[in-house]
Amino acid sequence: MLNGIDPRGGKDLNKKAIKDENEVLIEEIAALQKVLFAEEKHGILIILQGVDAAGKDGTVRTIFSGINPLGCQVHSFKKPTEEEFAHDFLWRVYQNTPAKGMIQVFNRSHYEDILVPSVLGFIPKEEIEKRYEMINNFEKMIESNGTTILKFYLHVSKEEQLERLQERVNNPEKHFKHKDGDWKTREDWDKYMEVYQTLFERCNNIPWHIIPSDQNWYKTNLISKVIVDAFEKMNMKWPELDSELF
Repeated sequence: MLNGIDPRGGKDLNKKAIKDENEVLIEEIAALQKVLFAEEKHGILIILQGVDAAGKDGTVRTIFSGINPLGCQVHSFKKPTEEEFAHDFLWRVYQNTPAKGMIQVFNRSHYEDILVPSVLGFIPKEEIEKRYEMINNFEKMIESNGTTILKFYLHVSKEEQLERLQERVNNPEKHFKHKDGDWKTREDWDKYMEVYQTLFERCNNIPWHIIPSDQNWYKTNLISKVIVDAFEKMNMKWPELDSELF
C-alpha cells in the first residue's frame, strides 16, 4: 500500500491555492468545534501515527490553531509506566478517550503497542497477535458510544525523514526535539513499514487515511478536509435555549 503512494502527493500541486484553502479549512474546523462543544452529543478521536519526524506535532499545532483549548485535548503515548504496564495495554488508552463535546488527539496511540514490540521482540508473538482483534473491538466499542474515530498515517519518505532528523541536530531551536533513539529506530525502517502494512490490513474496520506528508501544506490540506467532512456528517446544531425565564 505505502509503496504505491507518493509521499509528496504527486506533481502539479498548486501550493499557493492549497495554502489559501488551508486557511479556510482551519477556520471552518474552529467554527464547527464550537458547535460540537456546545451540543455535547458527539466526540472525535483523532489518531496520528507515523515514524519519528513525520510531522505529528506540527499537524496538531497547525490544524487546531483556532480551536478553543477547552474543547480539545492532546495525549502523547510514550513508553508505559510501571503502573500502566501492570494493566492490560488498552487500560491507559481508554482513560484518554474523548468525552462528548470534545476532540481528543492521540499523538501516537495504542498502535504503538503492536508496532514497537513486534519490531523489538520483547512481547511473545502470540500476545501481539491477540492485540489486533482487541484493538478492533476497542474502537468499535467507543465508536458505538458516539465517538467518531479518524485514523491518519503520516506517510513521509525515508529521505525526508533524514533531512528533518538532521535539522534537529543542526538547528539550535530544534535541539529539544532531538532523541538519539530516533536514529536507532530509523535503522529498523523496513521492519516498521512491514508492521504498519499489517496494521492497515487487519485494523481497518475504521479506515486509515494514508496522508502524503513530505510537504506540510499538502498534509494539512488532506487531514483538514477529512476532519471537516466528519464534522458535517454529524449534522450538529446549536442547542436551543434552556430557560424557565425566557
